[in-house]
Amino acid sequence: MRSEEHVGWERDFPVRYLLVRDDISGEEEGVLWGRCAEAEGLFMDVPPLPREVLTLRGCLRESLLVQAVADSAEPVRLLGDGMLSIEPVDTSNDGPARFWDLEDTAVLAHWPTPGDPGRVDIVLGTGVREDDYWGCKRLPSSPRFDLWFPSFQGDSPSGDCRSIDGLFTPRPQRPTQPVHLIGCEPATPLLTLLSRPLPQKGDPITLWPLDRHGRTMTRYRLDLDTVEARPSTLGGALIDVTITDPGDDRPTLAARAVWEIWSDGVPTRPNQWAQFDAKGRSEWLALTRIGPYWPEGLSGGTYHLDGQHVTDRNGLLLALGEALLGPGANYGRDLDSVADYLCGGPSVVPPFTLVWHHADIARHALAGHVLYHLGGLSYFEVTVNLLREKGVTVVLQ
Repeated sequence: MRSEEHVGWERDFPVRYLLVRDDISGEEEGVLWGRCAEAEGLFMDVPPLPREVLTLRGCLRESLLVQAVADSAEPVRLLGDGMLSIEPVDTSNDGPARFWDLEDTAVLAHWPTPGDPGRVDIVLGTGVREDDYWGCKRLPSSPRFDLWFPSFQGDSPSGDCRSIDGLFTPRPQRPTQPVHLIGCEPATPLLTLLSRPLPQKGDPITLWPLDRHGRTMTRYRLDLDTVEARPSTLGGALIDVTITDPGDDRPTLAARAVWEIWSDGVPTRPNQWAQFDAKGRSEWLALTRIGPYWPEGLSGGTYHLDGQHVTDRNGLLLALGEALLGPGANYGRDLDSVADYLCGGPSVVPPFTLVWHHADIARHALAGHVLYHLGGLSYFEVTVNLLREKGVTVVLQ
């Protein structure tokens, strides 16, 4: 379905959002459920999870986690976000795997496991989000507790333990924030949903924000589990629809100002992202597009990276994309995809020369962003090494 085909209506305000039921299989086009003038309450910073204390019992001393937090001359205390999995030792006949997210994790204390010098007990302060697996939640009879933290992560878990105190406790649900679709012209599927008695159990819907040309800027899922409708404050035959529990997959508050710029169309001037903080730059990066593609990638030539504003990871990726492909494009949204594109993809492929101006700004700003699983190098060093390994001549100025 092309969004440009649905932007025209005879009103004094534009269509800024489409409600579309996407075909998950990808075999059919999306089905239009409605057109809307505005979406109030869409932007939301998810509140932090309540803080909890977990004790990891019997962590192997040779694991990356223990080496970093207990056996290092400069122990790491802030682990950041991570994931916990509990899986059966025998996956053939022993229960399902279960998963938890760990948010903003910090090490509070650690000591040798009593009676086992080869293991360590670690106390964590963290926010805990349990998986929403709908099936059986019994634990395997012989569970394996594995933990992943991105700063340590390689191809295997950062650490494991024998058990975890404090994990299996009731947790309060975070309050939801409704989304109000203002000035909505519903199509038949949405009218059918609204005709049902409350509470409705609707299908997940994708919200398509549009720029002034009718181009879809991005897409966000909204859960239509419970909705209410009333005549619109904008008048006419329009309605205002309140989605009382739309889920947490929403743009952050930082996205609002970013979307305002992109609503005029794909940016054409470089460094427009530089005015934003890390969250805003992340939202800007989410709107960029890969491209352009050619049957055979263009190689050779010299490109100039403006490093004046490269003070974080997203800034580095945005500056790289603009240097090679221009404003509004990206050359990877993380280092893994950068590596993929250097092997063939967007129109610029090695060999070529990249002149990185003001490189010391990124070198100093990213010195603390250490990738332990890549030899303890900084994000800046890893990026430069990656470019050079793939055949790019990098000139640091």
